[in-house]
Amino acid sequence: MSGKDEAELSRLLRAAIAGDEKAYADFLHRIAALMRGFIRRKIVQGGVDPEDVVQETLLAIHVKRHTWRQDAPVLPWVYAIARFKLIDAFRRRGRRIEIDVDDIAETFAEPETETVSERDINRALDGLPPAQRSVVSAVSVEGRSIGETAAKFGISETAVRVSLHRGLAAIARRFGQGRVGRE
Repeated sequence: MSGKDEAELSRLLRAAIAGDEKAYADFLHRIAALMRGFIRRKIVQGGVDPEDVVQETLLAIHVKRHTWRQDAPVLPWVYAIARFKLIDAFRRRGRRIEIDVDDIAETFAEPETETVSERDINRALDGLPPAQRSVVSAVSVEGRSIGETAAKFGISETAVRVSLHRGLAAIARRFGQGRVGRE
């Protein structure tokens, strides 16, 4: 906008404050056009309706028009109000972006239906010494607790933990999974 436009808008708002309804309507019409362009340029992502922000800005200008200093330029005052209304709109929206699930459903992975067979379990346990195999099987396959396993085999809970850890580490090494537990 040129200095001439600024002067004209200032003149219109002064007349409006003095009671000239036609000048006020003309002022709001011109400011609305300016705000639409300004606000659309500022909103780069969805989630905020530019027209809502324009209307909120116009309403704020109407409510706060008495705060404009008549000896100051009107456009910086108007743009400041618009920026605050944009900030309010972005805060209401938050940092989330809402997407309809139906729009992206085909990109979801199918749920895994693969199960571990008894053959796979036996294959994993095969290379273990008998004591480790018994402990790993009791805890990892049968779901027994450390205490129950210790009582079943007549060994300490610490021995069960050591045997379980060593057995799982051996299985991991055998199947190329590296170390277990300390990563």
